Amino acid sequence: MIGKRNTYRVADGVRIPGTWRHAFIRNGSHFLTDLFIYADGLVDCWGLVTIEEFEEKVRSGWVATTLPDGARASAHGLATWRFSEPRGRLSPELLVAEVRDTVDQLNGRPDSTGRCLAAVDVFLADPTEENRAAARAAFLAVPASRRRYALGDMDSKDWPLRTLVAGPGGRTYLPNDPPVTQEAYDRALAYFEERARRRAELRARDAADGPAAPQAPAVHLDDSCPDQPVPDPGRLGLRNDYPAPITVGKAGHPSVTHAYWALSVAQPEIAVAVSAAATAAAARGIAAEAPRREGWEQARVAVMTRLLHAKFAQHPALADILLATGDATVIYDDVHSAFWGDNGGGGRNWTGRLLELVRSELRMRRTGLSGL
Repeated sequence: MIGKRNTYRVADGVRIPGTWRHAFIRNGSHFLTDLFIYADGLVDCWGLVTIEEFEEKVRSGWVATTLPDGARASAHGLATWRFSEPRGRLSPELLVAEVRDTVDQLNGRPDSTGRCLAAVDVFLADPTEENRAAARAAFLAVPASRRRYALGDMDSKDWPLRTLVAGPGGRTYLPNDPPVTQEAYDRALAYFEERARRRAELRARDAADGPAAPQAPAVHLDDSCPDQPVPDPGRLGLRNDYPAPITVGKAGHPSVTHAYWALSVAQPEIAVAVSAAATAAAARGIAAEAPRREGWEQARVAVMTRLLHAKFAQHPALADILLATGDATVIYDDVHSAFWGDNGGGGRNWTGRLLELVRSELRMRRTGLSGL
């Protein structure tokens, strides 16, 4: 399971989400390390490998699941020790199966547990023996190390699942379980009925406030912009450098970038020169040579928010372009700033975040909530 162990790597400027888990590498001695697992199916175990290559490393023992008594081990820079009566919890097959599940999870696809629960839903809707057999096969395809977590219920664990798919008179996969009685089977059915009722209540509550994740594909605003307005700028018009004049207070500026850098400098005469610069790049260059206004670093996000509000309030056509992005995540590149830009996953993307905020506030006003 991924939990809060989120990471990523950048490949060709694209951010590849990932996670990690502990493992032992056997390279002479045993080394406690982390396996990094990525959504594109690559695994970093002291070098990026495909799932198939990773499986071979596990089966060869280079990624170790068997820990010999007395073998030397270390965690780099932390400790060294020897194993004494070690007990590994995973076989090579289970480790590989868990890693494959993790790749599915990172891609938002149903993993073996998700496929099992989907098969169980089919059986509950149409309880034929054929559907029970399919649900049982899907359940047994879940790594044995993960079956107890399949229902997310640590009180019942997987008892309802293994009872349901075994059926009355059947045997579960656990050798010590007795044959399933009709009473036990009825209790398992009642469990799933109650579970379905709770899930329906949760879905109704979640739907009332909208989805948790964006429904539209992410919007990527590359670091490029014309120096002159164009008839149909499209998403280029969302960039701060785009020549869309704005008035802030009593001062006019050729673009958000001009206004931002003019407000950043301490001397009024330099601010005038910044605002009068022929291009946004020239405005940035002039301001970069001058001292910043005191407290600018702490105020800059609020300033940029006000400037973006001004831009889209004064240019309704550009506001329409922003609103047309729906609820998409806005990824804004800025080669000059890892604070304002995402920059291939290496920046903080504050401009993208503020564009999403302003978009939401534009939507608020258009839905009649502007009096809040």
